[in-house]
Amino acid sequence: MFDLSGRVAVVTGGNGGIGLGMARGLAASGAWVAVVGRNAAKNKAAVAELGEGAFAIQADLAEAGSAGRVIAQVVEQAGGIDILVNNAGTNIRRLPQDVTDEDWYAVMDANLTSAMRMSRAAYPHLKASGHGRVISIGSMMSIFGLPLSPAYGASKGGIVQYTRSLAVAWGPDGITANAILPGWIETDLTAGAKIDIPDLNDRVLARTPQKRWGLPADFAGIAAFLASDAAAFVTGTAIPVDGGLSVHG
Repeated sequence: MFDLSGRVAVVTGGNGGIGLGMARGLAASGAWVAVVGRNAAKNKAAVAELGEGAFAIQADLAEAGSAGRVIAQVVEQAGGIDILVNNAGTNIRRLPQDVTDEDWYAVMDANLTSAMRMSRAAYPHLKASGHGRVISIGSMMSIFGLPLSPAYGASKGGIVQYTRSLAVAWGPDGITANAILPGWIETDLTAGAKIDIPDLNDRVLARTPQKRWGLPADFAGIAAFLASDAAAFVTGTAIPVDGGLSVHG
């Protein structure tokens, strides 16, 4: 049920952090993985680690038109698409009153609009596969609020609602759509948060029942599960991967 041999997965932002953690899980389950990222050197390193069948496409998904080009390139190189992981994203930390229009659109374009464009472009290929999977990365900020994350939280809340729409609209086509909501994970993004919020580490450990930060490796299994036949009847969900943070009273 968990075998992904012969299936093609596209992982945006798959050259580091949570994206690379999910790419590792998909590759270990047998999938061919297309890593999409802006940094050519990181793309190359990720592909070398993922091994046979992996390849990279350099693209900035915040740019209009990039999604269509990426999907066309994947189909040309791999013959189709079975799994789309919408993971690419960014954050600009400001209080709501300090957020500029440029800040807002930069975060929305990277986090939410790119997921819509990639999903839209991949749709005919996911439908043709007969077992299409869309996995999009939300956040604890999809359900919680933080003072310094108004644009990020809005974009990640949008990911959950967009995922639900996909699940309902594309269910008859055999496509499932689910979201993953990471807690506090050791990534480049949260390294910046530790600088902006000096007591963040202590607060995270106090609120997380497992008493640790998450690691990119914690996402290998959930990605492989949601992409597999074992999750064929799981759709429209938003699954926290947070060490218990979201249920800690």
